Amino acid sequence: MPENLLANHTTARVGGPATTWVTVSTEKQLTTAIADADAANTPLLVLAGGSNMLVADAGFPGTVVHLATQGIEILESTEEYVYVRIAAGHEWDAVVAWSVAEGLTGIEALSGIPGSTGATPVQNVGAYGADISKTLVSIRAWDRQVNRIVTLTGDELEFGYRDSIIKRTIASSTTNFYHASPRWIVLSVDLQLVKTGTSAPIRYPQLARALDLELEQSAPLEQIRQTVLDLRGSKGMVLYSYDHDTWSTGSFFTNPIVPIDVAASLPADAPRFPHHEAGDTTETVKLSAAWLIDHAGFNKGFGLQDEPNTVNGRASLSTKHTLALTNRGAASTQDLVQIATVVRDGVAAKWGIHLVPEPVLIGVQLGA
Repeated sequence: MPENLLANHTTARVGGPATTWVTVSTEKQLTTAIADADAANTPLLVLAGGSNMLVADAGFPGTVVHLATQGIEILESTEEYVYVRIAAGHEWDAVVAWSVAEGLTGIEALSGIPGSTGATPVQNVGAYGADISKTLVSIRAWDRQVNRIVTLTGDELEFGYRDSIIKRTIASSTTNFYHASPRWIVLSVDLQLVKTGTSAPIRYPQLARALDLELEQSAPLEQIRQTVLDLRGSKGMVLYSYDHDTWSTGSFFTNPIVPIDVAASLPADAPRFPHHEAGDTTETVKLSAAWLIDHAGFNKGFGLQDEPNTVNGRASLSTKHTLALTNRGAASTQDLVQIATVVRDGVAAKWGIHLVPEPVLIGVQLGA
């Protein structure tokens, strides 16, 4: 199959061809390819694991730089901590597996998340009560504005819920191909991991229940990793080529952050989670997008029976989890977008809450 076909390089397995395809395995190759494309004013898309993007069926009319850098380097080891540098192209779950095998605490709850290490700080990847901001010290990145390598600390990345300063430089206009990639292209990620051999305190109720533990208790790292993998697998969030429930971008919508009075308008059984970010002056609550979707009438597998405004079963909500939008084997990008639009609009009509897509949409957008 053609190397330049985006469907062959994204976890949703959709997307048309790129005009130019460049695979890079060193930082020098990466920075040169980016600088060359920018100097020529060529649309640029930097791609690694392809787990958090939807690209138009027409493809990408520019240069795709496929990131294949690898490596885990121990920068420093103290009595308490290990500082590691991971190449941006290194598979993220392989990094988690390595840390668990080495008895290093901090990222074990982020097991099974597809994609590359360089993508983790872009949207502050998180799961089961943990996120990358808790262990990230800094990143090295190519700054496209000044054409040089820079270092950004965790504070400078301005992390929020599934957000960072990097993500905010990706254009809000999804049809502007010149902004398909952000200002800063991550080259490597530096983490601080702890030499405890047991997990960080468990703060996510579902994970605590699965482990038969109380909140704030810890468990062996191997047990945390396997339990998280089992939980993610039960939701179709661990990639398997034979399982169409995993042909997705993972969670398609972020959990809404709303004022307390909006949350109070929902039924009593609607999940609510305390939420606060630096700089917030209004008290807010995080809601469950999955609950909102399910209770707006969009159940697991919605779309498989060719319900109104769907696409003859080519795309549907996962049969395992309502938050995943899946390619059933022959879907197009537009098929996925159509299902997402129906669900978004249905939730807005039922609850008055606007769901926001989590993946980066390139050359497409949900319907008006």
